[in-house]
Amino acid sequence: MEPLIDAAGQCHRQASGPVRVVSLVPSLTELLFELGVGDSIVGRTAYCVHPRERVKAVTRVGGTKTIHFDRIDALDPTHILVNIDETPRHVATELSARGYSLIVTHPRTLNDNLSLFRLLGGVFAREAAAVRLAEQFIAARDALAASVHHLPSRRVLYLIWKEPWMTVGRETYVSSMLATIGWRTWPEVAEPRYPAVSIGPELLSAVDLVLFASEPFPFRARHIEAFQKTFPEHATKAMAVDGQMVSWYGSRAIQAMGYLQALAADSAMRMATRTK
Repeated sequence: MEPLIDAAGQCHRQASGPVRVVSLVPSLTELLFELGVGDSIVGRTAYCVHPRERVKAVTRVGGTKTIHFDRIDALDPTHILVNIDETPRHVATELSARGYSLIVTHPRTLNDNLSLFRLLGGVFAREAAAVRLAEQFIAARDALAASVHHLPSRRVLYLIWKEPWMTVGRETYVSSMLATIGWRTWPEVAEPRYPAVSIGPELLSAVDLVLFASEPFPFRARHIEAFQKTFPEHATKAMAVDGQMVSWYGSRAIQAMGYLQALAADSAMRMATRTK
């Protein structure tokens, strides 16, 4: 059996007895349920909302950035799931100092989900479920590639925050997901990984689409309408996107590829209408 190595380079063993898992990452909470580990999840964040009915019974330990360590201590977990982007460093450091076993994740590309399935399936003795998810993932990935290969490339501004406006860099999972349908995030060079940007004529003229994600900032129709009034010449570029579908990894990625396929088709139709 190949070693189970996480994103921090730590080698994990398969759990040999009962486990008590705290997940500090919403998409990983959903993945654990898909793997059949749901009954062993004892703690989650307030943002761990899927599967909606089942997570209600799991104790909340705070937000993804604001963890109540005393609540975690009371749960006495055997494993805690964290993510390099989503879990603040000081939180992970404190949890390690308290002696907890952390499983560190950091998917940056769509295909990283395959190693994520294997890692968690291996640690929690759910190898068969992990293989099943991998097979579904590969089928969805191949179907997506076949459906969009003929579509033209697009430059897109993917907005994740307001005041200040913020977007995603090319080295992010979101950018990788959008690249599967030929959408290249813009600006081309964006540092840090989630940079602030100044929205104006120069930036907007360089992109084909302006995507308003539903999370982490909850962009709604009124935000798109305000953008369209401010920049009427770029109004048709604005699109709402489901942030969970684009930014959540794990089992959600399988469903997300179908969503992206539909999004690409809708965009192609809109672009064709715009050029008439």
